[in-house]
Amino acid sequence: MFDSLSDRLDGIFSKIRSRGRLTERDVDEVSREIRLALLEADVNVRVVKSFIGRVKERAIGAEVAKALDPGQQFIKIVHEELVETLGGVTGKLTMSPKPPTVLMLAGLQGSGKTTAAAKLARLLKSQGLHPLLVGADLQRPAAVEQLRVLAGRVDVPFYSEATDPVSVARGAIAEAQRLGRNFVIVDTAGRLQIDTDLMNELRAISDAVQPQNTLLVVDAMTGQEAVNVAEAFNDAVGLDGVILTKIDGDARGGAALSVKEVVGKPILFAGTGEKLDEFEPFHPDRMASRILGMGDVLTLIEKVEATFEEEEKRKAEEIVQSGTLTLEDFLDQMQQIKRMGPLQNVLGMIPGMSKEIRNAEIDDREIARIEAIIRSMTPEERRRPDLINGSRRMRIAQGSGTSTSEINNLLKQFKQVQTMMKGMGGLARKAKGKGKKGKGRMKGPKMPSGFPGGLQGGGLPGGGLPGGALQGKSLPGGFPGLDPEAGLPGFPPR
Repeated sequence: MFDSLSDRLDGIFSKIRSRGRLTERDVDEVSREIRLALLEADVNVRVVKSFIGRVKERAIGAEVAKALDPGQQFIKIVHEELVETLGGVTGKLTMSPKPPTVLMLAGLQGSGKTTAAAKLARLLKSQGLHPLLVGADLQRPAAVEQLRVLAGRVDVPFYSEATDPVSVARGAIAEAQRLGRNFVIVDTAGRLQIDTDLMNELRAISDAVQPQNTLLVVDAMTGQEAVNVAEAFNDAVGLDGVILTKIDGDARGGAALSVKEVVGKPILFAGTGEKLDEFEPFHPDRMASRILGMGDVLTLIEKVEATFEEEEKRKAEEIVQSGTLTLEDFLDQMQQIKRMGPLQNVLGMIPGMSKEIRNAEIDDREIARIEAIIRSMTPEERRRPDLINGSRRMRIAQGSGTSTSEINNLLKQFKQVQTMMKGMGGLARKAKGKGKKGKGRMKGPKMPSGFPGGLQGGGLPGGGLPGGALQGKSLPGGFPGLDPEAGLPGFPPR
């Protein structure tokens, strides 16, 4: 959603990164370009004016003038103010001292409200809570049945009855107490537009169950209209927060940057895709880093920890320490990466990733093609790729429905990663022997071009991100080498 804005800001910042000093005229010029970039991204005019004013006030002051690197200090100021505009700190749901905690979802039709209810239930369940999904949308045909099906898919109890929304909401509280559920999510009816009947129904449900949290579900694709809708709902029923859906779309992103400052309510969650697990808490600092092209390592780590089993993590660590990587290991890691979601989203979280790779159109079906190539090899060929001669390549190409040139490309890329892994394995063993594993920057073989710099361990080898002081966490294996000239391993060159 923020790709075009990220590209514009990257181009603006590239002009000032290497400057030894920034004059007031320079700050004015850069601020004007940032203002245009934000307005083109459909950010609310009041928000843009306030944001630029805060940035200029700090940049023209002593903060930049006394900095050793004025360009980087200016970017730091923009990042901090962007975090503030997005909400400052990560918001949290209010929990009732006496269970169950009640959460009411409101929104217009088509905003993804019913799906968001199931996604939220799945997320809360993963955090150790015991939610109950309630179908109080008796207006839209099949809305209750849709939520019933989604509740079954996330393995959460469901409640509804063919009476009226207020009675359903009241009955849900009694049902939650009977089942021992400590969190109730009430999905209410939407309309094609805001009207009096909708608001009266929401007020009646709210008066009946006294929800601790009233969240509005808005579609990021609607741009500034999402902000107008949020204002109307907040004035009518009072909101505690916002769920922003479809942020993986190609909208310009103005809604996300405007909601908090205009409405005064934080974005608490964001829908990042169509699948039920593509839903996450909204972190203003991480989103600001993504917008400025700084990546999002912490979210990437959380995805890995949620996706990789302990046995897989242990095996990945052994690969790094031994310095060996076979095509069988490579295949396992490709399958693990697939579980983390679209590859392009994963690459976008890696700090320092080149714009060319971040913006490359990556078809996840290409991973299936790589799997087909490796699965067409014999177990011995996977362990010892050097055995693959001309006739074997022909056989593998025929078995996988590819060409020998594609086989050659994959093997060449894999050889690069293998060579690098041998060097990484020696460094890992040396560091472990000295009792300094994970400390300092590893100095070893040069990474294939395309690896992001500035990360402990020098980037992401085939065995993952070794060591590092990323809030006490590190990534297990699964990230192959990236060569911007040859493309991703096994992918056709650009």
